[in-house]
Amino acid sequence: MARISFKPGNMLYPLPAVMVSVADREGKTNIITVAWAGTVCTNPPMVSISVRPSRYSHHMITQTGEFVINLTTQALARATDYCGVRSGRDCDKWKETGLTPIKSELVKAPCIAESPVNIECRVVRTEQLGSHDLFLAEVVAVHADSQYMDEKGRFHLENAEPIVYNHGEYYALGERLGKFGYSVKKKT
Repeated sequence: MARISFKPGNMLYPLPAVMVSVADREGKTNIITVAWAGTVCTNPPMVSISVRPSRYSHHMITQTGEFVINLTTQALARATDYCGVRSGRDCDKWKETGLTPIKSELVKAPCIAESPVNIECRVVRTEQLGSHDLFLAEVVAVHADSQYMDEKGRFHLENAEPIVYNHGEYYALGERLGKFGYSVKKKT
């Protein structure tokens, strides 16, 4: 099979498409869609997001050192896209998308009520990398919508129909192929 070479670039796809809610010192809030987000560490729980310094939300994260990662779903796809292509300098994204801000437990930035999972974060380090700044943050609180919990207390995010971002397009996740360790599990 022939391989085609590309110039160096980001081809690590698909990625989670998340809406990051932020607040400044005065309490003004905004939502930015980020596809460059990821898990960094289990103990302590840490995540990262990368944001261009020119983005309206960047200064809010820099001011407060806090943000909330809100997972997205098929039902939130349009709002997710809107919050990624419109600037909070020019509009009120909460009003325009119909999303509902709810008070976070430990950070100033609000959670998005319609999101199945809200991850409250505090920045521990910022790395200026070039086109983007990477905010490395500790997870200080997590909230999950109880409608996705089963009777055994297990959370089923798949029932919320999460979406991913793939090279400029949003996709729904497909069928489950297996679970961690299935390739080595002994057959009974």
